[in-house]
Amino acid sequence: MKIILLKDVPKLGKRFDVKDVAEGHALNLLIPRGLAVVATAPAIAKINAEKEKARAEEKIQEELLAKNIEMIKSIKVTLKGKANEKGHLFAGITKEMLADEVTKSARVNLDVDFIKLDKPLKEVGEHKIKVEALGKKAEFTVVVEAE
Repeated sequence: MKIILLKDVPKLGKRFDVKDVAEGHALNLLIPRGLAVVATAPAIAKINAEKEKARAEEKIQEELLAKNIEMIKSIKVTLKGKANEKGHLFAGITKEMLADEVTKSARVNLDVDFIKLDKPLKEVGEHKIKVEALGKKAEFTVVVEAE
């Protein structure tokens, strides 16, 4: 039975793929869960239109991301945390906290996955944080202060 996948299905295919699967698998699992539809001519035409729309949106998102990467280079973010007298933070500053602060202060949407941070920041001071997306790289500065 020919089907069109509506979502990525592990070991079967990606969204918008047309696959030939066993009828029982399609009727009992994929179609009832909303993972696929039967591949008819109107359904294929509709999926092709959706695929083009998704590509256009993806291209727009990539262009916006490239602009945001350029804007990130000039950002300086200040975060505060409780620290001991030697300047060690009790709780580390994570990627999620950095992304939230960049979004708040610079109004630049930054996905957590693009921040290259091996481990949370645990020291008071100034740190350079690397951002990498779509082959473009940038750095922004984080100033960690003790409360």
